[in-house]
Amino acid sequence: MPTSELAQIEMLAAVDRLIHQLKLWSEQKTGWKTANHCQTVIRQLLPRLDMLRVRLESPLVIATFGGTGTGKSSLVNALIGSYCTTSGRQRPTTTKPVLIAHPETDLDRLGLDLSQFQVEQKKIDELRNIILIDCPDPDTSESTGEENNLTRLQHIIPLCDILLYTSTQQKYRSSRVSEELKEAAIGRRLIFVQTHAGLDEDIRDDWKQQLSHQFEVPEIYFVDSVRALEDQLADRPLQEEFANLQNILSTQLGKSERLQVRRANLLELIQNAIDHCSQKMNTDLPAIQELESFLKQQQTALTTQMSQELRKELLISRNLWERRLLSCVSDSWGFSPFSTMLRVYNGLGNLFASASLFRARNSAQVALIGALQGARWIGNRQKEHATEDRLKRIGSFGLDDNKLRESQLLIDGYAQEAGLETTQAHLSGSLENIQSEAASVEEQFLNDAGTKIDGIITKLAHKNSGWFTRILYETLFLSLVIYALVRIGKNFFYDSFLDETHILAIDFYVTAGVIFLIWSGFLVMMFTRKLKRGLEQEINQLSDNLAKAKLSHGLFPHLERECQQVHFLQHSLERMRSEVHQLRTEVATSKILGAWKVTEAITGSGSEAPHITS
Repeated sequence: MPTSELAQIEMLAAVDRLIHQLKLWSEQKTGWKTANHCQTVIRQLLPRLDMLRVRLESPLVIATFGGTGTGKSSLVNALIGSYCTTSGRQRPTTTKPVLIAHPETDLDRLGLDLSQFQVEQKKIDELRNIILIDCPDPDTSESTGEENNLTRLQHIIPLCDILLYTSTQQKYRSSRVSEELKEAAIGRRLIFVQTHAGLDEDIRDDWKQQLSHQFEVPEIYFVDSVRALEDQLADRPLQEEFANLQNILSTQLGKSERLQVRRANLLELIQNAIDHCSQKMNTDLPAIQELESFLKQQQTALTTQMSQELRKELLISRNLWERRLLSCVSDSWGFSPFSTMLRVYNGLGNLFASASLFRARNSAQVALIGALQGARWIGNRQKEHATEDRLKRIGSFGLDDNKLRESQLLIDGYAQEAGLETTQAHLSGSLENIQSEAASVEEQFLNDAGTKIDGIITKLAHKNSGWFTRILYETLFLSLVIYALVRIGKNFFYDSFLDETHILAIDFYVTAGVIFLIWSGFLVMMFTRKLKRGLEQEINQLSDNLAKAKLSHGLFPHLERECQQVHFLQHSLERMRSEVHQLRTEVATSKILGAWKVTEAITGSGSEAPHITS
């Protein structure tokens, strides 16, 4: 297979893939009004693209375009070399479009409604690759029946591949015709012709400068159509300008050029529509971003508030959990001097109660002390039950409906400003979803609330029972004990043997005991402080997790999904925009045909859309 043919197939495959992506993009569901408008533009474009895709091998449809009296009909007659249409300079003489084609051309494949045309078939070689249409004037309101000339023209233009734009010295600055050309030129190649060469001055330089702001203008032909027709009928040589124009239409627009023209037209239509949609979406996107920012801000504020309330409730029972944590650490530490001190510290209440028994002098005092100890045990059990009840209250702790309603009103305002279609049912449904999700989280929390707390205590006990921690505190604790024992042993066994006057007095033992208590208390305080700090961090983390779990799917998930869909559509459109720009650079620019400059997105205001007629 030749390289050029393979490149042709690859180009067609890339165009087909791009059209398929556009179709899928236009079918995406979204509540954003801007995206809905853009999808409507793309859906209007798709039939045009399909028609151009089918007609790639068909003859090119060339239509005349220009103001009244610019010699469109005369130019068509001259190009054919015979009288096919009625010409006139003052009033518009073409009301019903005239279609001129070769008898062997299959007109049914072009998608034209032939009943709207006056069909002329001419068996000349110039018409084998092209079909000529003499169109009505765009700057008159002549009408027959329900349609005027402009309406007829707007029905014909989408079916054309090339516009033969004619003008004169008097008409080339016509604003009405220029405005119609701006819309008609998109998706079509252009040939510019100044007619009435036998009567008017050459204004091509000024005309080209005027056109160059919006069009690619390789050449403007200056012809006298009446003389050219007379020369052909008299079998005289043609003027050079007209001969060049006729050569382009009859010879240079062959099969290879035809395919290039159709591809360029198709890609230009796609690029124009995508650029328009991309610019419109980018213009309205900041409002969506403001909505997303406000949603995130509201969710962060409500989550923080809920987390603080949950943390406050959890920290009320911190003392009970601290004692359980200290017991767990002591048990995992095993038997050692410092762990013994931890057990003593953790059981000071029971120790004092037990010591009070030694002061009882009769059975009544023993009974009273037992009653106090029983009351203390009952109080501890009540605190444990109160902690469990508090866990249940924490599990059912939710957002205040009034705060949610306030957020709903504010978010609804942002959504309307962004152009998102929101209904009260959606917002109410979002509140119901939050409450439903909260109920599910509450049930899950209640089912394993005790397990969560036990897991936190076990985790912290394991973390603070490592070998490094144990060696550090045991060494610090035993350092004073060993020092005191060595000092006492040396004094008792060695110093007293040499000199009885050096025996340590009772004051030394009292002082050593006080220092021992202070040192032990200091180490226990440092260790328990470390445990409390770790427990508080875990409680904070638990409250944050519970608050986030209640809002795990967002404050208003419907709006958040809509915002995500907006970004998906916008990124998909930008990707297709890059693809079509790349494809256009791969299609060589014609050196003989003009075109609309589509280097930037069309600048339009409001909801204006490109002129697309299917």
